[in-house]
Amino acid sequence: MNHELSQSGFQGLRVGALESRMAPEMERLITSHKGIPVVAPSMQEVPLSDHPQALAFGEMLLAREVDVVVLLTGVGFQTLLDILVTRFSREAITEALENTVLIVRGPKPTKVLKSLGLTPQIQVPEPNTWRDVLDALDISYSKGLTGMQVAVQEYGVSNPELLDGLRQRGAQVTPVPVYRWTLPDNLEPLRQLLEQILNKEIPVLLITNAVQVDHLIKVLEDPSKINQLETVLSHMMVASIGQLASERLRHHGFPVDLEPSHPKMGILVKEASQAVHSILATKNTPPI
Repeated sequence: MNHELSQSGFQGLRVGALESRMAPEMERLITSHKGIPVVAPSMQEVPLSDHPQALAFGEMLLAREVDVVVLLTGVGFQTLLDILVTRFSREAITEALENTVLIVRGPKPTKVLKSLGLTPQIQVPEPNTWRDVLDALDISYSKGLTGMQVAVQEYGVSNPELLDGLRQRGAQVTPVPVYRWTLPDNLEPLRQLLEQILNKEIPVLLITNAVQVDHLIKVLEDPSKINQLETVLSHMMVASIGQLASERLRHHGFPVDLEPSHPKMGILVKEASQAVHSILATKNTPPI
């Protein structure tokens, strides 16, 4: 690859992204790398209006009936704490957590634990996938989890592979759903972005969350349009922030042309801008 070309950014290409909460930052990053951002929110985080499973987990936790707590996200864990303090004291929750094995996936749940004066016993290494969670447990519990009660703080959508993997190791598993992802109230920007992609007006798509892929499918609805999207994406550059998003793309038959060296939005945009021209040339797609 020509080094000068690889460092020259998007060179005015239209870059689609499905970022919601960080949409302004995504637009700024794309622009800073000489792209034209087309960002449409694809999801919103909605706290559960009813929290019976979270409160039931709190009862189990304070009764010392939980051996291991798996914390998957910082936002989800903080929301779980906010729910629990409506019924239990913060001190009682902290003491109960201190008497469990705490497993964290990434630095954000660790920060929330630190606010309680707690430290996790097991930190799951990057890229923090469900397989990495199971691998970390296998290292610490080589004989399995038979007879252990494992609670899993979920993050929007349940992860059946993780739950099944824990059960296969002998654990009694309690999923603790805290929040869920839904489509945005206003779908028009997302529909317009999809229309531009299907019309081959956007040569680059950035995916920063696995749920974004599912929501694309929901909005398209029509199987013929989903097939059309698969064809169009095969001639675009599709950049995925990491393994979870990549797995979801491939599950739907969509390509993954690039994963960044580190699963961060800024690095995703930078490395996509460096690789885009080579990838589009390889896929025989002229810049649009």
